[in-house]
Amino acid sequence: MTATLTPATHRASLAIGSERNARRVVDLMTESFFEAQAVIAAFEGPGGRWHITVHFAEPPDQTSIRELVGIAAGDEVAQAIAFDTVEARDWVRTTLDQLVPVRAGRFTVHGRHDRAKVAPNQLGIEIEAALAFGTGHHGTTRGCLELLDDVLKAYRPRRVLDLGTGTGVLAIAAAKALRIGLLASDIDPLSVRVARDNARLNGVGDLVTTIRATGFSAPQFARRGPFDLVLANILANPLRQMATPMAKHLAPSALVILSGLLPPQAQSVIAAHRSRGLVLERHIQVEGWSSLLMRHVD
Repeated sequence: MTATLTPATHRASLAIGSERNARRVVDLMTESFFEAQAVIAAFEGPGGRWHITVHFAEPPDQTSIRELVGIAAGDEVAQAIAFDTVEARDWVRTTLDQLVPVRAGRFTVHGRHDRAKVAPNQLGIEIEAALAFGTGHHGTTRGCLELLDDVLKAYRPRRVLDLGTGTGVLAIAAAKALRIGLLASDIDPLSVRVARDNARLNGVGDLVTTIRATGFSAPQFARRGPFDLVLANILANPLRQMATPMAKHLAPSALVILSGLLPPQAQSVIAAHRSRGLVLERHIQVEGWSSLLMRHVD
């Protein structure tokens, strides 16, 4: 990775006594900013306090940052956030090179510098360091990977969709495990490009077809479906809204893995899909986030 020097970066720093709340802050920050906008690092310090640093390419909206942190960790922590400016440095490498590989079932998500740490019996998913946050280090992605690993132990789908692919981690994992062609979509053109590049980096560029699409509007969904397995790590509201079109693109007995929702949101997402003929098979929580495995029974 080449140096990424900037004239200056803008930093928000805070300390939290609860690991759970620290992870929630990191997760919400990750969900709220694109990779090019912010880089987030969290470290456990003496006495069990967690120190979180967020580097922004542009001056952040301090009020919005405090509101976001307040949701996850309370107003007292939010008001104690310190904002300052950091002189030029390779801040992407400084913060992200400290990320360790993350294992989820048979999958290991890692950066380029950790290739050698992937065990022989693991399927490595390499993500460029500048794009590492919001991938395997996020509880929603880890939950999806764990459910995917369990599903593939007893089931071999032929038509797979990764809806809202982001950096392409789930599509890459499925392609590596199944060695079949699959479809990956995202509403964001930058994510489509990043997912395509990551698929090539991981040797599955010929298997993962990436498209830009809103919901199920693109004609490729009809041509490539009906799907036997859908992976959708998005957010609770879009998952509820897309329950009906998703059901129309599912094969009989298809499996659907849903994530991107907090535990209190899980029941409404389950209910939205139950009314469209899907039943819950598993519900797991990873780092304060829910992931669901549902089966199409209509």
